[in-house]
Amino acid sequence: MIENESSSQTVDYDKQNAIDTNVELLPTTRRDFLTLTAGAMGTVGVGCCIFNLIRSMNPSADVLAQSSIEVDTSSIQTGTTKVFMWRGKPVFIRRRTTQEIQEMQKVSLKNLIDPQTDQERFSKNPEWLVVVGVCTHLGCVPNERRELSNAVSEQGWTCACHGSLYDNSGRVLRGPAPKNLEVPPYDFLKNGQVIKIG
Repeated sequence: MIENESSSQTVDYDKQNAIDTNVELLPTTRRDFLTLTAGAMGTVGVGCCIFNLIRSMNPSADVLAQSSIEVDTSSIQTGTTKVFMWRGKPVFIRRRTTQEIQEMQKVSLKNLIDPQTDQERFSKNPEWLVVVGVCTHLGCVPNERRELSNAVSEQGWTCACHGSLYDNSGRVLRGPAPKNLEVPPYDFLKNGQVIKIG
C-alpha cells in the first residue's frame, strides 16, 4: 500500500510538471498578437499627434524672418523720426536733439503715470529713441505731435483713439494708457551706424 501511494504521488507530480511545461510552451494566441499590434499603433499615433501639436506652436518662417531687423541710421537726420516694421508692429526711431534729451532728462517722475527716467529707457545712447509704436491702452498706433510753437516739451506722440499723450521719451503723460511705449531689445552695430532690433 505504501508503494501504491508513492507511485500515485509520482504520477500526480509528473502531471503537474507536464501542465506547467505546456503552459510555458504554448505559442501566443492571435488575440495577444492583435492586442500588442493595436497598442503599438495607438502609441505611435498619439506620439505623432503630440509631435505635430508641439510643432504647430513654433513660430512660422515669416515670423522668424522678422525676429530681428537691422536699420541703417545714416538717413535719419537730427530731430526727425522714421518708422520701421518689426514683428508686424511699427517701431519709432528718432534721432533726438541735445535740447530734447536735456528736457526729457529733467522731467519730474511725479508727473508721470508710469515713472521711468529717460536714462533708464535709453542708457545705450540717449541720442536715439527706439520704441514700439503701439499704444499701451488698446493697441492703436500713435501719431507724432508737432506743435506750432515748436517747443520741445510739446513734441511726442498722441493716440487718436482715446487721447493718450506720450513725450519724446515715449513716456505716457496723460490719457487712459497705463504704461509707457515699450522699448524693444536693440543694439548698435558698425560704430553706431546700424541699430539691430530684436
